[in-house]
Amino acid sequence: MKLVVTSALPYANGPIHLGHLVEYIQTDIYVRFLRLAGEQVIYCCADDTHGAPIEINAYKLGITPQELIARSFQEHTEDFEKFQISFDSYYSTNSPENKEFSDLIFSRLRDRGDIYQKVVELSYCPKCQRFLPDRYVRGTCPRCGAHEQYGDNCEVCNATYATTDLIDPYCAICKSVPVRKESEHYFFRLSSYTDRLRAWLLENKNLQDEIKNYILNWVDAGLKDWDITRDAPYFGFQILDDPTKYYYVWLDAPIGYMASTKHYCQTHGDDFDSYWVKDTGRIIHFIGKDIIYFHFLFWPAVLMGSGFRLPENIVVHGFLTVNKERMSKSRGTFITAREYWQKADPSYLRFYFAANLSHSIADIDFDLNDFKGRINSELLGNVANLANRSLNFLKNKLNGKIATADEGEYRALYDQKVPAIIDSYYKFEFRSAIRGILELSDFANKYFQHAEPWKKIKESEQEAARIVSTCVHWVRDVAILLKPVIPLICQKLEQQLNLPDLTLKDLGQSLTGHTIADPQPLVQRIDNLTLIGKGIS
Repeated sequence: MKLVVTSALPYANGPIHLGHLVEYIQTDIYVRFLRLAGEQVIYCCADDTHGAPIEINAYKLGITPQELIARSFQEHTEDFEKFQISFDSYYSTNSPENKEFSDLIFSRLRDRGDIYQKVVELSYCPKCQRFLPDRYVRGTCPRCGAHEQYGDNCEVCNATYATTDLIDPYCAICKSVPVRKESEHYFFRLSSYTDRLRAWLLENKNLQDEIKNYILNWVDAGLKDWDITRDAPYFGFQILDDPTKYYYVWLDAPIGYMASTKHYCQTHGDDFDSYWVKDTGRIIHFIGKDIIYFHFLFWPAVLMGSGFRLPENIVVHGFLTVNKERMSKSRGTFITAREYWQKADPSYLRFYFAANLSHSIADIDFDLNDFKGRINSELLGNVANLANRSLNFLKNKLNGKIATADEGEYRALYDQKVPAIIDSYYKFEFRSAIRGILELSDFANKYFQHAEPWKKIKESEQEAARIVSTCVHWVRDVAILLKPVIPLICQKLEQQLNLPDLTLKDLGQSLTGHTIADPQPLVQRIDNLTLIGKGIS
């Protein structure tokens, strides 16, 4: 089986921040683990480049939308590289492949009778002389009463609605009060997929129950047909056979998953259909809990109607809070990826997020004191300490040559911890995996300390070699098991072990007779770290 894994597409309208990184690190850990397990997997993503916010921001900056998305693409890819996000394809929704798939899907849905036209009443700004789609109009949410919400959905309660439903609306460009004006739009018959979506949700045992039950409530309440149209002027793709209308960004954005896969296949001689059409393919999406409506209802229905494979799983995570609160620029707790990597090692954040991530939509909190404490005590004081003391003793006292391990001690700990750690990775329970790895490393440290090889070597070099070599075997296993989480640190450890390109197949294998390279420090202690503002120091 061939697997394509995706993360939600970051919007090309601003910087990557720590909240975004939760998802990309989570996805990357899973993909790296599958590669270690020998699975055929590709990781595809793209910049989400269309829509009103791109137009508005480009207008404010005095540049074209194309210039804005090019700038964002460069910044995003640099940030992702710094955080070791190993995309196989990172592309753009403003691409010929995405246009091709958008038109193909639209035409298939239209041919099935799933697309129809209807006159709708929209918000229109007489001063700007344009319709005001989604983020061009702001106001109060008609469902929960939250202020300063966009015209297509509420960021507080996740409600979706028409721009004309907003209370006290105003134009996002000129602040004028809009009027109502009619336009003919294309609609997707989402309501006709109610039974098929309900069956898919109930039959798919991979989906998180906490999300599935939430979505089923929406289905049971009745699904509304989806307006997939935006009026000119609009930065996006013109609708097939109708140059006066454009695809709504939420139609062509998820299609970006397919376009990115197609781009990978074209550049690597692979077959797109083997991922998205044939039974040989599997699809897993990672998303945040704020976009579940689109990914659990609209997107699967579009795939059903256009003849493409459905995702076998949609992994949903919670938000990132900072000091138990939502990130806020005014409170000094809004941290961009760039602000972080210019001051601290991205590997540390990967480790910290992994240690807090489970297969749940519970929010994750970033507390700098907790962050520093865990890096210093767990990554440095536990993992790096085990590697440092074991490899240095072996190199300095025993010529760097690994002897036969204590098979009983080694195998008992291996059997107790390693299978459960591997199982946790498969189940997206990274917090449990990290806990198991730290317990393994902690046991090995205590074994080293209790066995006192520095004393044993005075009486029996063979016994000291057995003790230290047992620990080196555990170091090798820890290096493999942490490789999806902190790949660069583990790569350094592989070099010191003189064991490049370790995989899961190397777990538990004998290293007797192998000679290591020179040990070096792996992790630096962090004490004085300030990221941004008064909220974090």
